[in-house]
Amino acid sequence: MMQDAYSLITPAADDDKFIPLIFDSPHSSRVCPPDMQTTAPEAALMSGWDAYVDELWSGATQFGASLLAARVHRSYIDFNRARSDIDPELLEQPWPEVIQVSEKSQAGMGLIRRYALPGVPMYERKLSIAEVLQRIDRYYDPYHAQLQQLISAAHARCGQVWHIDCHSMKSVGNAMNIDNGARRPDFVLGDRNGSAADPAFTLWVAQQLQAQGYLVKINDPYRGAELVRAYSDPQHGRNSIQIEINRALYMDEQSLQRSAGFVTLQNNLTLLVESMSRYIVGKLVGKFVDKPD
Repeated sequence: MMQDAYSLITPAADDDKFIPLIFDSPHSSRVCPPDMQTTAPEAALMSGWDAYVDELWSGATQFGASLLAARVHRSYIDFNRARSDIDPELLEQPWPEVIQVSEKSQAGMGLIRRYALPGVPMYERKLSIAEVLQRIDRYYDPYHAQLQQLISAAHARCGQVWHIDCHSMKSVGNAMNIDNGARRPDFVLGDRNGSAADPAFTLWVAQQLQAQGYLVKINDPYRGAELVRAYSDPQHGRNSIQIEINRALYMDEQSLQRSAGFVTLQNNLTLLVESMSRYIVGKLVGKFVDKPD
């Protein structure tokens, strides 16, 4: 399935491989619609692109999981922000609805970006209410509606659901990040300090990656943002975690080209999803022993 906001690959309704596992990749598109009219250089825009993340996780669908991926650049509208997280400094007129300005918006990284990089503004103009509403109506709302439907349908079918929100991160944080100047691990798993997923599942994923030789941190520096927060309820079997991948593992951060490590990482993530599928099937039948393979 494909439309303006997203592409979607799902198993057939009667597929005996179906498992309640949903991956979403909200920042892996480099498409900037013509009406964006940004003055930011392309290199600055693409520094925020989660390059190839949907490709890295593409093996997930062979094990009965679904994969939802954005089809518009995150700086045009960020699916991983609250709908009300609107920066008033971007607007020509006051926003007609209630807004909730978060730390992300204050740093220029809200629902609509004010900065592409530190000190690099997205626009030399104010945005109209109409154009922001158009971005929400055409892109943000359909993406969220589809993800919510996937999660709810899987939960209704199986009684439990696991959602993986997929991202990449710069190898070193910059001035717009909370870890400015810090060298980052290979992976960061975020479950909002255990409020978005069963901490045992988060730890299990970390152990799987560590067994593959990767350095993994949990909730440091990323705890998970809106897509993890909005649809999780671990006490009722709805588990969401955010996975951030260090770009240095698989790409040249300057040229944005895939590196020799791309295929190795992609294969390892496919192996991880295969293990996840066994974990989930085991949880559904109540026979899984929580230990790395």
